[in-house]
Amino acid sequence: MTVDPAAALRALLDAAISSAQPAICIPPALPAPPDGRTIVVGFGKAAASMARAVEDHYTGPVTGVVVAPHGSSQDHGCRSIQVLEAGHPIADDASVTAAKAIMAAVSGLTANDLVLILISGGGSALFEWPRDGVSLSEMQAVVRQLMHAGASIGELNTVRATLSRVKGGGLARAIGSARAVALVISDVVGDDIAVIASGPAVAPPDLRAASDILARYGVDASDHILRVMARAARAHDLTPAIPHHLIATPAMALAAAASVARNLGLKPIVLGDDIEGTPDVAADLHLQAAARLQPGEVLLSGGELVCRVTGEGRGGPNLAFCLELLNRQADATDLWALACDTDGRDGNSGLAGAMVRPGAKARAQAEALDIASFRVNADSLGLFRALADTIDTGWTGTNVNDFRAILRAT
Repeated sequence: MTVDPAAALRALLDAAISSAQPAICIPPALPAPPDGRTIVVGFGKAAASMARAVEDHYTGPVTGVVVAPHGSSQDHGCRSIQVLEAGHPIADDASVTAAKAIMAAVSGLTANDLVLILISGGGSALFEWPRDGVSLSEMQAVVRQLMHAGASIGELNTVRATLSRVKGGGLARAIGSARAVALVISDVVGDDIAVIASGPAVAPPDLRAASDILARYGVDASDHILRVMARAARAHDLTPAIPHHLIATPAMALAAAASVARNLGLKPIVLGDDIEGTPDVAADLHLQAAARLQPGEVLLSGGELVCRVTGEGRGGPNLAFCLELLNRQADATDLWALACDTDGRDGNSGLAGAMVRPGAKARAQAEALDIASFRVNADSLGLFRALADTIDTGWTGTNVNDFRAILRAT
């Protein structure tokens, strides 16, 4: 069977995204209604679509409030759950407003009530309320420096937990005697619930590493901030144990893509759902594996790459990965590649990612597109837009991290 490589890669991406849609993965995980009220709270890139899935499938009445990124939830369709929007990837004033609304929604509940917590990637920025003595601008400065320096999501969220009153179990402690259940769409390597959205409903990890993380990345933090972080690291607040159910993960998304690949007559090879590091190192890893591919085989991977912000370009880890692939590829090849963020927004690009077609490097050179300049300026979006090879999915309503596929065409 002859397969259109571009169409096949897009079908695999769509399968990965579809498998993590809340309308599919929320209903089987919903608990039975309690004797009292059900309060729904949530935060993350999938918050609005998760809330809508609860309203559509839960067997009892619900109220509550969730928060999603600015511009992502206009068509959410929720009726009884309030949907707010806030800043991402840096918290803003709306993030604090949302956090206060969510904390208010879970206050004063009884043992007869149920809190349904909807957690997805991006919640760290969207759901934020700095500790006493820490200003939002101070927190923003620290997080921005870490992001620009290429800190991992785990490192970012460890620092965030020391500066926030809602992270590191803060929400769980505010719920009190009510029963609570968390439904989680994972966007982190290893699916660590203490890292996803900075773990607002789970006991925090060891926070003593936070100051070391700042030092490792050369972050300029005031003595005041360091003292706040040190106090948080020494605190031993009792955090109630709240069950967390992983309803969508990067591994599940890759499995869905692999199933579609087999249906297309392709042989999927999963490199892993836990690929981390910089786009250049990841490109070398994938090209080494792709060199062993036979015609009709497709290499799949997930995880989360990070890239330093240098220059004034636009892009993200997936677009940068594609740029590194293109920079390394030979002029004549039968390899096709795709890399996208499953939330539909890669870095600051406003798009999901890009496709690398055979001969793209030669085409860029023929069109006088200086690949080295795009790399120096971190302008991966600029190059792939000029090549007309960007991928725009729009906001997808979910987030299971990066999705990559490399196909050796038949």
